[in-house]
Amino acid sequence: MQFLDGQRPPYDLTYDDVFIVPSRSDVASRFDVDLSTADGTGTTIPVVVANMTAVAGRRMAETVARRGGLVVLPQDLPIDAVKQTVGFIKSRDLVADTPVVLAPDDSVSDAVALIHKRAHGVAVVVFEGRPVGLVTEAATVGVDRFARVRDIAITDFVTAPAHTEPREVFELLEHAPVDVAVLTSADGALAGVLTRIGAVRAGIYTPAVDAAGRLRIAAAVGINGDVAAKAQALAESGVDTLVVDTAHGHQFKMLDAIKAVSSLDLGIPLAAGNVVSAEGTRDLIGAGASIVKVGVGPGAMCTTRMMTGVGRPQFSAVLECSSAARELGAHVWADGGVRHPRDVALALAAGASNVMIGSWFAGTYESPGDLMRDRDGHPYKESYGMASKRAVAARTTADSAFDRARKALFEEGISTSRMALDPDRGGVEDLLDHITSGVRSTCTYVGANTISELHERVVLGVQSAAGFAEGHPLPTGW
Repeated sequence: MQFLDGQRPPYDLTYDDVFIVPSRSDVASRFDVDLSTADGTGTTIPVVVANMTAVAGRRMAETVARRGGLVVLPQDLPIDAVKQTVGFIKSRDLVADTPVVLAPDDSVSDAVALIHKRAHGVAVVVFEGRPVGLVTEAATVGVDRFARVRDIAITDFVTAPAHTEPREVFELLEHAPVDVAVLTSADGALAGVLTRIGAVRAGIYTPAVDAAGRLRIAAAVGINGDVAAKAQALAESGVDTLVVDTAHGHQFKMLDAIKAVSSLDLGIPLAAGNVVSAEGTRDLIGAGASIVKVGVGPGAMCTTRMMTGVGRPQFSAVLECSSAARELGAHVWADGGVRHPRDVALALAAGASNVMIGSWFAGTYESPGDLMRDRDGHPYKESYGMASKRAVAARTTADSAFDRARKALFEEGISTSRMALDPDRGGVEDLLDHITSGVRSTCTYVGANTISELHERVVLGVQSAAGFAEGHPLPTGW
């Protein structure tokens, strides 16, 4: 990576401060670009979903891993809950989605509550293990909420054997009344569902899978308590990457935690953070981390910089930390500050192997929160920071009342924020399409076939706020 005219400014930069200069390119198509990463996590797209309670759940983990990314489960989850989630993810199909299921005698109210747990907005009605109908949101409109779903289920729907080629499923759905194909096993039992766009995506994305061909998942552990024991339990539950996580990663307690986990020799990648300096990066790698999380304060739910003045503009932090990590044969994840596909591309250009995304994915059907609507009927979900009052209250339920009151004095982060669902990109897969298409285009402009080539070849310029504003479209016209 180099700066235009070879001049790196004497001040730190955010993603908004920089732009990429187009270069001579022999990359003919965006589909010729390989977005897989080399940090040992097995991701085939450079996206890691942050370990936020409002974002990282099993629906998110299944969907993102199927498209090549990785979800990090929050550190507050009990080990039993992690085991259940990991078992669920490892048992999922690499192509077909896991549907929401209803029984014929379930109420319409049940259907309304469950339909939007999946982006395709359909629930499958199952009787004795076999699919007998579909329920869509349109079918519930104007219907008594105490009515039974058997009375509104659509019985004219497409079925196909499990493992039918996605292109064939696409063609079967060409004139179907509902854009969802129900896949069944040899005995007629429900095996999964696939939409037309899902069939297309199956030919574009490569799932992130482990050595046994199962979807990958990661989990986080804090730096308090018996870190080694919890890390051991997480590894035994089947997680593919461990993340030792705390807001201030450059401290002795973190280094001790990394050493304790590293000494277990668990055989899976160990990420740790967060830091924003070369020194912090080197210290964490020296303690045993193979991946360093970079970012203090850029997150949408984070108030650290306003509360403390501590942090660093994210682009410069990633640039410096990735350079230090590369010298030691390690990698960095850019954690926070991503609001556009361009930001993901710039983080990769700066040297990150993966980019962590949190709040941007909170406003999707797959995030764990309930779908709510504002007074104008627009759908949204709630998000909150992991150091906020809401998160701290959940994390300290086992503490004494006095200890909870004391910790409540030192909360940072936003406890409630409405994340609107984009009417055009309500599902996390829609956002992954948005992000990866942007990054692929970046690579074609630069002449890079891989993420590593992007970092090597990219030329960056520094722009004013007016320069950044100039790049925004004018969707409402002149």
